[in-house]
Amino acid sequence: MLKRKMVVLNTTMMLGLGSLFTSPAAFAESIQDMQVKKEAIQQQRIEAQSRIQLAEKEMVRLQEEQKKMLEQIKRLDLAYNENQIKVQETQDEITKTSAEIKELESEITILKEQFEKRHELLRERVRSFQESGGNVNYLEVLLGSSSFGDFIERAVAVSTIAKADQDILKQTQEDQKKLEEKQAVVQEKLADLQALKTELDGMMAQLTEQKAQKDTLIEELKKKEKENASLKAELQKKDGNLALQEFSIQQDIVEELKRSGELEAARRQAAMKQTYLDGDTVPVSDNIRDVVTVGNKWIGNSAYVFGGGRNQYDIANGLFDCSAFVHWAFSQVGVKLGSVGSVSTESLKRMGTQVPMSQIQPGDLVFFDTYKKDGHVGIYVGNGKFIGSQSSTGVAIADMSRGYWSQKFNGRVKRIS
Repeated sequence: MLKRKMVVLNTTMMLGLGSLFTSPAAFAESIQDMQVKKEAIQQQRIEAQSRIQLAEKEMVRLQEEQKKMLEQIKRLDLAYNENQIKVQETQDEITKTSAEIKELESEITILKEQFEKRHELLRERVRSFQESGGNVNYLEVLLGSSSFGDFIERAVAVSTIAKADQDILKQTQEDQKKLEEKQAVVQEKLADLQALKTELDGMMAQLTEQKAQKDTLIEELKKKEKENASLKAELQKKDGNLALQEFSIQQDIVEELKRSGELEAARRQAAMKQTYLDGDTVPVSDNIRDVVTVGNKWIGNSAYVFGGGRNQYDIANGLFDCSAFVHWAFSQVGVKLGSVGSVSTESLKRMGTQVPMSQIQPGDLVFFDTYKKDGHVGIYVGNGKFIGSQSSTGVAIADMSRGYWSQKFNGRVKRIS
């Protein structure tokens, strides 16, 4: 009678829990959907972060280019100032040379006037000489002497006057020639200076144009830099929003896993009670199955560290590599997997019993060939997924039925009993 009442009680309890036990598949599907959304957001974040890195590189390039332009402009300014000094010196020399030319021209004009006066005087004297019948005047001067001595003096005087006329003409011609030669030299120098000034003016115009072009280019670079900075800020804002979405979804996954774990524990307890009511021996507590949920608290709150998870500081801060996380998870349900200081994928694959993939159960260890054979290990949680400390995410649940992990799974499944 008591047994019948207990059976009725158990049946009632099972019916009451029935609505809960019909939902694990729905929970798994919900978690999978959320995981897909999370992975999509992670992909968007990867793309955004990649574009942020490109924007940062472009900013560095633009800043370096702007720096080079500024240095070039500095050199152009220096050249401009130096050439400006040279232009001024040349202009001063042109002014000085022009004054010299004017002074020489004045001297030449005076000499020409003197030459014309002397020349006119000579012409008058020649004309007078011719009108008087040639040498009459000279003979009269000579024959009019009162004595031989007077004759000699008069002859010398006539000769001196003629020679003086010749010397005046000759000297005037020589002076004019010298001035004209000097004037030619100065004018040549002036032409050279004017040519140099023209060249310097052209150079100054080029420098001014180059500087204007570089100023314009710098403005364009600054504009691009500003646009790039705005793009980077926009991408960072987008990445921040995506991070918030990812965190929110991760929290939903954690909550869903907690609820799923609670239902699984209730199911096991009911099954154990049913076995007791049927008169069988109560089995040993299935701690191995609990290992699939103990690591949920680290999802979204941990980081992968090679060699991490082997001291209290790392464990307290959620810093694990894959084998240390597996060791920690099993220790939480009372199962020791050797010394934490020596745990590795190699030590774990030698533990437990090898089982075929067709018989895999939650709590079994699964191995992957990553950087080496059996380079990664995780704990199977069911529905083609496993939990582990992944290098890209820290502790997370990953899908080994498709994508990267399906390619890396080597078929090794070990059951810890």
